[in-house]
Amino acid sequence: MSATTTATTDTAAPVTASGVLAPRARFLPALAAVYRAQLSRARVSRIPLLFVATFQSVGIMILMRGVVDGGSEARAVVAGSSVLVVAFVALNLLAQYFGQLRASGGLDHYATLPVPPASVVLGAAAAYASFTLPGTLVTAVFGSVLFGLPMGGLWILAAVVPLAGAALAGLGAALGLLAPRQELATLAGQLGMSAALLLGVLPPERMPDVIVWARDLLPSTYGVEAFARTFEPHPDWAAVLLDLGVCAGVGVLSLAVATWAYRRAAVR
Repeated sequence: MSATTTATTDTAAPVTASGVLAPRARFLPALAAVYRAQLSRARVSRIPLLFVATFQSVGIMILMRGVVDGGSEARAVVAGSSVLVVAFVALNLLAQYFGQLRASGGLDHYATLPVPPASVVLGAAAAYASFTLPGTLVTAVFGSVLFGLPMGGLWILAAVVPLAGAALAGLGAALGLLAPRQELATLAGQLGMSAALLLGVLPPERMPDVIVWARDLLPSTYGVEAFARTFEPHPDWAAVLLDLGVCAGVGVLSLAVATWAYRRAAVR
């Protein structure tokens, strides 16, 4: 009798043990689940801030209208102000979100879920970046009317927003996850957005060479340049594609760094 019981127990143990752990979710379904959850959360708490970001960019263009008449400088101001909406949400707010998530222990919740770390970072980044397109479009239309620029190339925003958003969201997530304290994550996000403001909105023709070189290191610069080129009478589409390609490459790199930062923060 005991031998039969032992055999039964030995046979059932692996089945019971295998039933304790759920199978690890695949990347795309996990990404979609995180995206929907973050989108629902951000819809309530971040829409007012999106209005603030749009109003801020519109106000900057109105101020710059007094010192910029037209030409390449006007194109730079409109393009930079439009992409600034992306920087405010994808860089600034995402840095604050992940800094708060790490400080409050929220990363422990995600660490217990059988989802790949990349899906958590990409899902949150995509959810935050999704809110930037309406504000960017409103800013671009207002700026085009204000400076008398053609609006036939605004369709390029469908590529500029996700690519520049991916690059900035990855950077924002990495800053929030690597900052040792929540206050430093907020500060890093604010400084990043200030850099996007100063280096992206101001016309490069009026900047010193050192600042222009620093401008080339900012991921959003290439989204600004790609958008600004579409306002020209005969856009250089090869240059536009090159700028978008740089945005895409930086986006992949920054999101990879953010994923590494997430793994690093989750195990602590």
